[in-house]
Amino acid sequence: MKAAEVRAMSADQLKDELAKLKKEQFNLRFQKATGQLEKSSRINEVRKDIARVKTIARQKAAEAKA
Repeated sequence: MKAAEVRAMSADQLKDELAKLKKEQFNLRFQKATGQLEKSSRINEVRKDIARVKTIARQKAAEAKA
């Protein structure tokens, strides 16, 4: 997911995307624990996407206050 895509989202969409990513992260961790994980690099991608969404949500909140 690109930062430009995330910046185009509204606050509600960012919340929904964050929830979806956290659910995916949980499922990936579960697959890893049971030995069913095919693409282990996806865990790092999801972690970075979560950080990206949180960062941009925080920036938008700061802009709204200013």
